[in-house]
Amino acid sequence: MSDAAWWRGAVIYQIYPRSFLDTDGDGVGDLPGIIQKLDYVASLGVDAIWIAPFFRSPMADFGYDIADYRDVDPLFGTLDDFDRLLAKAHGLGLKVMIDQVLSHTSDQHAWFKQSRASRDNAKADWYVWADAKPDGSAPNNWLSLFGGSAWQWEPRRGQYYLHNFLAAQPDLNFHHPDVRAAVLDEVRFWLDKGVDGLRLDAINFCFHDRQLRDNPPKPKEKRVGRGFSPDNPYAFQYHWYNNTQPENLDFLASLRTLLDRYPQAVSLGEISSEDSLATMAQYTSGHRLHMGYSFELLSSDFSAAYIRDTVAQLEAQMHDGWPCWAISNHDVERVLTRWGNGNASPRLANVLTAMLCSLRGSVCVYQGEELGLTEAEVPFEALRDPYGIAFWPNFKGRDGCRTPMPWDDSAFAGFSRHTPWLPLDEAHKTLAVSRQEADPASVLHGFRRFMQWRAGQPALRWGDIRFLDAPEPVLAFVRTHGRERVLAAFNLGKHATELELDLPGLANARPLDRHGLPQGSLDGLRLQLPGHGVLFAQLSD
Repeated sequence: MSDAAWWRGAVIYQIYPRSFLDTDGDGVGDLPGIIQKLDYVASLGVDAIWIAPFFRSPMADFGYDIADYRDVDPLFGTLDDFDRLLAKAHGLGLKVMIDQVLSHTSDQHAWFKQSRASRDNAKADWYVWADAKPDGSAPNNWLSLFGGSAWQWEPRRGQYYLHNFLAAQPDLNFHHPDVRAAVLDEVRFWLDKGVDGLRLDAINFCFHDRQLRDNPPKPKEKRVGRGFSPDNPYAFQYHWYNNTQPENLDFLASLRTLLDRYPQAVSLGEISSEDSLATMAQYTSGHRLHMGYSFELLSSDFSAAYIRDTVAQLEAQMHDGWPCWAISNHDVERVLTRWGNGNASPRLANVLTAMLCSLRGSVCVYQGEELGLTEAEVPFEALRDPYGIAFWPNFKGRDGCRTPMPWDDSAFAGFSRHTPWLPLDEAHKTLAVSRQEADPASVLHGFRRFMQWRAGQPALRWGDIRFLDAPEPVLAFVRTHGRERVLAAFNLGKHATELELDLPGLANARPLDRHGLPQGSLDGLRLQLPGHGVLFAQLSD
């Protein structure tokens, strides 16, 4: 695999800067904190880091509302700090990916301040503006993901502007060529600095329907989605017109043309649409995104059948693209709580990591997964997430997965010298890095062992995938790379199980060990798997 394709099969470690390490004592993590812990990240055996937004922002949505794409918010440090971070990461062999939020800005961005001042200034059409209906109501029925109408009245212009998220996050008008050119210039700034990739937030939200047609209602039995719950009014519509428009394909091609001037740079698009798997396949085909990921494995559905069907459905559609999979991130309940069903054991943590990292594609691992962190309990009075505050108590928001990393078991877990921006979960202190470093049987050491082993398995990193029929709770598939075929079988349940597979070459297969996971055994065509155990085996020709 050429160095220019470093991203194929890569494990990308997501860092949420606010919660990683605070070095200046304000209770919020910062770029110097990331620099200080890069040796730790490199020791995990990952290939790259993805850093959530650190740009200048009023922090209405904690950095996903950008006021200046080219500057670091003082809360996180300086541009010089970022340059030091980039240099140290590269020196450790880590690639660096950064978030780019292109579909919207902060309402404090200079572009928006000018746009909303009048209907005839140079940037008047840089955002999505529309007149009220004759009765003064919003232009159409589009809804914000964070609750209520997606339209906000602006008295300076006497018009509404569109915001698919918070009212403080106005949507850019990508139908305007100057907007597209300006956005690409912002991206170029960071590529010139030497970043290795872009994680593109809400990339299918860049364009809206020019005619502003109403979204059709969605029947109650179909009110499901990824990233929002069925009782969120956002689930009451088919989102046919406020995102995922056909014009976006040409913009992605333009973005790819820019990226091609930087041979090491890669794009990873976050996609949440009515059919996210189909959109992933479309957005990564041809000359568009290098990789795409969706919320499909960030759901509460946890069964071997669901995982198999989700991945297989994408495989059937994605002919020349490359997927990226994640089971945790900064927007959803941590996977050990979401999928653990009250059994958040160290063995489950390690088998989930192994399962994820054995699927065809690249992988995003969220900070704390290597420790087996569970969702933190954050009381209402300590919530900071506007999404959670709006939908409490049915939906508690995203703060529970954003609490500070526990580096040790001191008062503030080694994260800060002062009270952190979100409260620490006392249970996390028992899972602190310092404690796990001292325990050879810890989740952390298990994570490292598996990553080291996987690095020497070309079939798991780059091979094709073919799923096998297996009863619950076993997920089984074969990865093939050249003449190498590897069977991967995972018992997602806590009890030992046996099964028989009709698989050519299995009778003479050679089990693969040294991955550090509870290992199953083979007896002819019969597999025995311990609870939360695995079997990797080299298949004979």
